[in-house]
Formats: sequence, structure tokens, C-alpha cells
Amino acid sequence: MLNDPRSHGLWEKTAPAAPQTRSLKGPVSADVVIIGGGYTGLSAALHLSEAGRQVVLLEATDIGFGGAGRNVGLINAGMWVMPDDLPGVLGETHGERLLDLLGNGPQAVMALIDRHGIECELTRTGTLHCAVGDDGLKEIEDRGRQWQKRGAPVSVLDAAETERRIGTRAYRGALLDMRAGTLQPLAYARGLAHAAVKAGAVLHTASPAIGWRQAQGRHTIETPEGSVTADWLIVATDAYSTGPFAAVRTEQVRLPYFNFATVPLSDNLRRSILPEREGCWDTKEILSSFRMDARGRLVFGSVGALRGTGVAVHRNWAKRALRRLFPQLGDVAFEAEWYGQIGMTDNALPRFHTFAKRVIGFSGYNGRGISPGTVFGQVLSRHVLGEMGEEDLPLPVTVAKDPAFRTLKEAYYEAGAQLAHFTGDRF
Repeated sequence: MLNDPRSHGLWEKTAPAAPQTRSLKGPVSADVVIIGGGYTGLSAALHLSEAGRQVVLLEATDIGFGGAGRNVGLINAGMWVMPDDLPGVLGETHGERLLDLLGNGPQAVMALIDRHGIECELTRTGTLHCAVGDDGLKEIEDRGRQWQKRGAPVSVLDAAETERRIGTRAYRGALLDMRAGTLQPLAYARGLAHAAVKAGAVLHTASPAIGWRQAQGRHTIETPEGSVTADWLIVATDAYSTGPFAAVRTEQVRLPYFNFATVPLSDNLRRSILPEREGCWDTKEILSSFRMDARGRLVFGSVGALRGTGVAVHRNWAKRALRRLFPQLGDVAFEAEWYGQIGMTDNALPRFHTFAKRVIGFSGYNGRGISPGTVFGQVLSRHVLGEMGEEDLPLPVTVAKDPAFRTLKEAYYEAGAQLAHFTGDRF
């Protein structure tokens, strides 16, 4: 997108086309206007349109331009916070609601994919949270016990079974979560867009929100060449927010994350590395993630930005790290490389904001946008439709506040990742 191969990399090369759209020109009216063409906005547009509401969605660039089109593609259940800790952070009521909603989130994603026939390389073979050392093993054992007592189909695998499933001896064990899976993230976003259009939603790309006015109980969003006036306004821009709702971006500390994709591996290598195509990530503080796409490309990523000196540093580290994990790979070539930004909140949990009467939005997915974005979009639609009151939502209302030293933290994360990867995995 935007003629930048490092913005969406492999996903742009392999995703089906998005629906044809154009920029907004002139004034229009709707029941609901949605800002943001990622998972949350598209899910809300789809569900509201299916319920008979007139929906106009505005996207500043292209469908899936933000985190929705750049992420690794893991359909995870839950958040980073341990299940037993979540009620203590949000309170018993909201904590248990959120655990239930997000624990079942992957199944909601898969059901949408099935219902609308979305071609996005879906796998249903689970994910593996890989334990690095004794501390990592204790972490996944604790997480596994906490999900198991809630009836989740998770299990802790020993080192031998982990090696069999992944093809490396690097881990003490792994937490297998059979609720989860993988998909091609940009293909999924574009599939949601096609489904929303078919249901009656109107999508406008290249239409950034640059102004917001309120009059007589209605809301008008202005774009460079047009405007939308509606009863309800949904803000679904998350870490890429600009314009009148830039506070959604500035309340988060952005963490850069990159991915490299190898050329398709041989059939022999595919039998020894992730033969069942589980998605994986490890327990390191500067974590790594990896998975196999449908054509047998190994997608490998970690914290860092592919710009300036970071391009060579992170690329060289990725090759060293892959050789350590999978010696059988040899000197593998990369076919694509890309990166984006993860928005991190101060407690690693998402936010629900009411910016004014009938102006609402979820944000702050902390690197877990596929499942939460999808189900939160559905929750927003139910709230707009009057099926869920504010008191029934899975998160309490919070006010957007800028974190202390946000800019310094973001610079530190980018520079720190470069330093760690410059020295890391050297033999």
C-alpha cells in the first residue's frame, strides 16, 4: 500500500482484492458513521448493516491499512493479562465478562469466516505459547491452569511434544490452545469488507476524518471533500488514529513490530517445521513469533522497526535466530519484509470510550486485534441497536489520558529492540 513494500509485505502480495471503493465526495446522511477500516470498524459495519441500519464507513487510507493488515495473523483467545488477574484489574463483573467474550472470540471469528465464505487461509489447529527456560515454563503452566479451571481446551506440552509439533529443541514446553488458530490478516479484513458491502454498508477509502461537529443530537464527520451526518458515531481507529480522535492514539505507547517471510519451503522442510501449522510466540520479554502460511512460507517476527539502521539489524538477527531455532533451514532467503505499530495501554487491556452522547469506541488491543476487534465490533453494533446497555458492556467507560513520557518510551522501545537484536543470537 502507498507503494511501500514494507507496510504490508507478504499479506499485500497474497490477499484477494478489496472491494472497489472511492473517496467520499459531498454530504451524505446515515444512521451510523464509522471511522476506521480495520477489524472493529468492519465488524461493526457488517453487523449493523445486517440489522438494517444505514452505515457509512470512512477509512483514511485503504481497508486494513493499520494493524489489521500488518499483524502476524494469530487468532488468540484472551489478552496478555493472566485470567485470574483480570477481575482484579477491571472488577469482578467486567473482568468475567471480558474473559468470557475474548475466550470465545476465536470461535466468533471462525464462524464469521464460515458464514461469509471468507478466503483467508484459516487454520483451526491452535496456537503454541512457547516456554523459554524455567521462568517461561512456569508462566505457561500458570496460564494453562487458570484457563483450564474455566473449561478452556488448553494443555501444557512437554519439551518432546513441543519439539515434535514445532521442529526445534529451543523450548522447555508450550501451551497449546485449541480455541485459537491462524489466518491471513489482510485477507480477513478485506473479506469482512466484502461482506459488509454485500449487507448494504457504504465504504469510503482515502477519506480521513478531519473534523467533527455536533448539532441537534446528530454528528457530522468532515473529510477533505465530503461529510457524513449520522445519529451514531463509532470510533474504530485505534493506534493509527489521527484527526478529531487522535486521543485514541496518544493514550497508547506504540511498539514497533516487524515480520519477515521466507520463500516457500520444500516439502521435506514443511514436514519437519510446524507440520500442523500452529501459530507460535515465545515468553521472552522481547518476544518472537512465527507461523507457516498456506504456501509454506515461514513468517518470523519480533519487536522493532524496519527503517534506518533497523532494516539491516533486524534482518540479520532474524536470519541468525532462525538458524538457531531451525538448523535444517540453512541460509534461507526472505521473500518479504514489513512492519507496523502495536498500541499498548498502561495495563495491557483494551479501552471503551464514550466521547459524547452516541459517540463510542473500543481501542487498545495490545497486539491482539483479530479476535477482540471482531467481537468488540459486534458488541458496538448491539449497543447501537439497543440490545446492550452501557451497563452490560464488557468494559467500563474510561477517559482517554496520555501516558507519562510516551514519546520517550516509544523511542526507547525502537532503539532497545535494535540493540538487543544487534547482539542477540550470535554464535
